[in-house]
Amino acid sequence: MDAATPHSSIFNIHVNYRRGMERIVNYLHSLGHHRLAFVGHHSTLGPTGEREQCFIETVSHFASSSEWRTVANQDGPEGGRQAARELLTSGFWRTAIVCVNDFMALGVLRELRDQGLRVFEDVSVTGFDNIKLSEFSYPRLTTVNIPRERIGHFVFQRLVPDHTRRPVARDILLDPELVLRESAGPVPDSSSRK
Repeated sequence: MDAATPHSSIFNIHVNYRRGMERIVNYLHSLGHHRLAFVGHHSTLGPTGEREQCFIETVSHFASSSEWRTVANQDGPEGGRQAARELLTSGFWRTAIVCVNDFMALGVLRELRDQGLRVFEDVSVTGFDNIKLSEFSYPRLTTVNIPRERIGHFVFQRLVPDHTRRPVARDILLDPELVLRESAGPVPDSSSRK
C-alpha cells in the first residue's frame, strides 16, 4: 500500500492523495477562502508530505489572491490542538484550516471551540481520511474519503485469485472523493474576526 514499485512479485495500491488535497483546496477557494492554514505532522512521511506539498502547490496556483501558512506538530488530536493554538497566536488570520488527517482535525475543532470560535461561521476546518469519528465530531467534519472497502476488495482479489475473474492490475491508483459536511462553509464576514 503506497510503498513499492510493482513488479512480478509485488502488487501495489496507491491513493491519489494529491487529487484529494486539490479537491479540498479548490472547494474552499470556491467558498471564498483565500487565507488558509495547513496543520500537519512528519512531512518526511510519503503520504503526509505529499498532502502538504500539494496543499502548498494548489494554494499557490491561486497566486496573489491567496495566503497560506503551515504548522506541524505531533500526530493526533493533542497535536491538532497545539497546532491550532500556534496558529491562533501567530497573528495570521486564517479563514480555513486544512488538516493532514481527521485525527488532527478533531484536536483543531476542540481548540477552536475552547477559544470561543465557531466552526464554520468563524473558521472552516477540513480533515483527510474520513475515519468513522469524523461523522460524529461537532460539527461533522468535511473530509476526503480514502476508499478502504475498494482497497480491501483489491487485496482480497490478489490474495485469493479467481481465474474466472479478470486479473487484477499490479499497480492501482484510486481516486479519493470529497465528503462535504458541516465543518466547512463560506468565508466569514470580516466583522466576525476575533
